[in-house]
Amino acid sequence: MSSHHSHAQAVLAVVHEPGGAQPGAPLVFELCGPLGAAEAEAVADRVAARHRAYTVTLDDDGTGRRLVRLARTGTAPGERPPALSADLLADLLAPLSAGTVPVTGYQRELLLAAVTRQGGPGRHIEQLCWNWTGPLDTARFTAAWHSVADRETVLRASFDWTGAPLLVLHDHAPIEVVRHRHATVAWSELLRRDRLRGFELHRPGLLRVTLLDGPPQRSAPARGPGHGPGPGPLPGARAATGPAPTRVLLSYHSALLDGRGAHLLVREFYRAYLADGVVPGGERRPDIRDHAAWLQDRDTEAARRYWATAAPPADAAVRPGRDGGRTRFTGAGRIQRRLRPHQTSRLRSWAALWGAGESSALHVVWALLLYRAADTRGPVPVSFGVHFSGRDLTLEGAADVPGLLGNPLPMTVTVDPAAPLVDLLRQVRDAALDLSAYPWVSGDRILRWSGREEAVRLADTLVRFDSRPELPEVLRAELKAQGIQVDVPQSASGDTSLPVTLVAQYDADGGLLLTATYDRAELSDADASGVLSQCMELLRRLSDQQDERVTVGQVLGLLEPGEVPRMARQGRRPRTVALAVLRPGGPHADVVCLVAVPGVPPGVYESLVQEYEGPERIVSLSLGGDVRTPPSALPELLGPGRRLVLCGCGPAGRVAYEIAQGTAARTATATTVVMTGIGGVAESARALARALESIRARTV
Repeated sequence: MSSHHSHAQAVLAVVHEPGGAQPGAPLVFELCGPLGAAEAEAVADRVAARHRAYTVTLDDDGTGRRLVRLARTGTAPGERPPALSADLLADLLAPLSAGTVPVTGYQRELLLAAVTRQGGPGRHIEQLCWNWTGPLDTARFTAAWHSVADRETVLRASFDWTGAPLLVLHDHAPIEVVRHRHATVAWSELLRRDRLRGFELHRPGLLRVTLLDGPPQRSAPARGPGHGPGPGPLPGARAATGPAPTRVLLSYHSALLDGRGAHLLVREFYRAYLADGVVPGGERRPDIRDHAAWLQDRDTEAARRYWATAAPPADAAVRPGRDGGRTRFTGAGRIQRRLRPHQTSRLRSWAALWGAGESSALHVVWALLLYRAADTRGPVPVSFGVHFSGRDLTLEGAADVPGLLGNPLPMTVTVDPAAPLVDLLRQVRDAALDLSAYPWVSGDRILRWSGREEAVRLADTLVRFDSRPELPEVLRAELKAQGIQVDVPQSASGDTSLPVTLVAQYDADGGLLLTATYDRAELSDADASGVLSQCMELLRRLSDQQDERVTVGQVLGLLEPGEVPRMARQGRRPRTVALAVLRPGGPHADVVCLVAVPGVPPGVYESLVQEYEGPERIVSLSLGGDVRTPPSALPELLGPGRRLVLCGCGPAGRVAYEIAQGTAARTATATTVVMTGIGGVAESARALARALESIRARTV
């Protein structure tokens, strides 16, 4: 996986003239960037290796420009040039790194939600925290995390979403470790600031660790006679209370890891710390590369047949609240409730009595709440997402691969008030067993195979039962031998790309802890609290239903006095088009149109306008929703003889290409398109500027 390129982090740009190609001619792209002959060859080789339908050549036009030519094999004379696909664009502009792998379907959903800033800052950050009691060597702690990053490919990955979203694999990645002294920052403020800080997804190092020391060791007054049982120390003596623990905060992006993967990395970190900061063994295999290869080899026929009929019907009940007005809130909310250990044990025994587990009991309760919110009578299908970790795949060693292997899948069951409750319990149990065969099937495939509209949401809620890997006793013993005690990491925050995500996990005492994360724009804090309280009430009372003749309707009757929560219905994002002149330019200068779509790194175009000193008129074209056609005013900006240069950074590149194609065909205007990869603001602006300077040098 080693990179052999000196500019592995460079942002590349290509210049293309879609209107200039004659019938039967190849696609021609000028490579612009800080790359020499070897780097240009690497780009051409990458495209040739991954797009075998093309004959790829790299040549110099005599002026120093490096041109990549793509001719489709077997193209007939007079045939139109091939179109630019998202995959091809991604491979042309991917960072000059030796390794990329496609993201999974679920990863793609999370990534696109993050880069289009759905939900606001901090929305896609996951946090784990725990106490560390005993000696803590910061240098050794940091070295251990760096050693884990050297071993684990996933920690050296970043994302690229120029075309088809990719994981970019790097040689090295910085793992930030920061230690705060006691009282320099409050714990709650540290959590908040860390969430809002987020991550730069185009850079590796999408995990960081923050330490907050506890108060210094104090002495407490010894208790004299009469203060408790036993003979206390002499009056006035002082007794040490022991060192306060250091709080550890682990933050990572939800598109990179799931909770189980994060726990696996913590386990590897302990091994490295105990070995003086260097984890034993070499790079882990299998890893996310092997998982990607395993996915590509799947035979999808059985899954296609299953999802053709198992996808949720359009009339399924999917919302935990009845239609209500707008909440006037934004961001993600988070609330928790807990079943006591003896209540959890009773619930487990009740489910086992009917041949199911406590996860099935939770699924039953959630199905009942969705049915109740639908305000209907008789049998009704209900549907909600169930998360599968993907760690039981046929890929050998998958159980120990950190990453995002799993996927939420829609579970659909029929809730009939007249049917016995145990029938519903067995129905959700059997549905989960059926779904467990397809943890690798993404939501977009399910929509496609079932004939549903691709823009719809398969489920409005997600239920996840977390099963974190236990810390091996040998590791606990070795930590204890060095005077170290550690708690089990607990989730400190969470994101939901759906209106509601319900996470169940066991706490240190064996109680069942439920955490609901919800979109406050759709569900108010009070209504979210009501949903979770009703869920807990049913979980507590299920174990009382020992008679198999108890019906679903009778159990629903236990909630009769309570109000049904309300939930706002979110509409689709409107299509928007905005055209603005950013710089008037010279009287006969070309027009540079900066195309902005969701996912373009913020600030790139503003930086270009400030730093680029060319004479061109510069305009911005902002497109929201799924708009792909330019406004009618765009051609009016062009005077006689002017060239239109459409610039697109990242995901806007292909949109700019499509607009350039259409504009050239309709107006016979000389049209050029500039497309760049994803990078930092300054790097991406420089890439655009280099391409614009190349165009200007040829046309002056």
